[in-house]
Amino acid sequence: MSEHESVWSDLQGVPFTQGYLDVGGVRTRYLHAGADDLPTLVLLHGSGGHAEAYVRNLAAHADHFSTWSIDMLGHGYTDKPGHALEIPHYVDHLMTFLDTIGVRQASLSGESLGGWVAARAAIDHPDRVDRLVLNTAGGSQADPEVMRRIVTLSMAAAADPTWATVQARITWLMADKSKDYADLVASRQRIYRQPGFTAAMHDIMALQDPVIRERNLLGEKEYGQITAPTLVVWTSHDPTADVAEGRRMASMIPGARFEVMQNCGHWPQYEDAATFDALHLGFLLGA
Repeated sequence: MSEHESVWSDLQGVPFTQGYLDVGGVRTRYLHAGADDLPTLVLLHGSGGHAEAYVRNLAAHADHFSTWSIDMLGHGYTDKPGHALEIPHYVDHLMTFLDTIGVRQASLSGESLGGWVAARAAIDHPDRVDRLVLNTAGGSQADPEVMRRIVTLSMAAAADPTWATVQARITWLMADKSKDYADLVASRQRIYRQPGFTAAMHDIMALQDPVIRERNLLGEKEYGQITAPTLVVWTSHDPTADVAEGRRMASMIPGARFEVMQNCGHWPQYEDAATFDALHLGFLLGA
């Protein structure tokens, strides 16, 4: 029998808080670890995700950063605005979050959609981003097959959050398909069972619409404007784009460092937390 993986056991012994902040009228959920007087790090999850994407990374980062993992706008237990969500909406929410916690500048690390948002934030608000990590980030391309797969899995899980539909959405993220990811499935199932979440997921999926996606995509011109030191992390088994696409993204960002993690899918920070934390902290601390 494989060892049971638990969100709670990942957090056991970690001094952290969970709570809500009023972010410009948006009730926003967060996990926070680390002393307030340390430099700020904000961790941003992927499309349809939530703050638990980083439960395995809080402890290591809290030694060096005031570390925040938030439920982004329209996601998790954060308020749902009731309209299609595009990248500027997420960026505005993120900047208002920084204002709310009283922070002028932060390092940003985003996975998938979170990376897309973090990159756009670094382009639009260069003075507010110290260092930038793009982890299997979206935003550089529109692959119709991948977009259809994300919509199909996500809408099925939100419309009928059975164990099977939610587990299929979680397993898709991972390289190792042999595990059941039961605790993550249960956590996400509870989120997706909130009243009105099917409509919320429809709003989240707006970026998978080809027309909407096109006007939000980042290209050579946009990536070329990033001035923050940047690390692009890719994986050997990412289900959204191959290593070549990650390398292409990094090549468009001045001075970006590119690293590939082996035997991981779309959540390397979870699947191989030790390797990710070492790589991530090494970069964020200036190594």
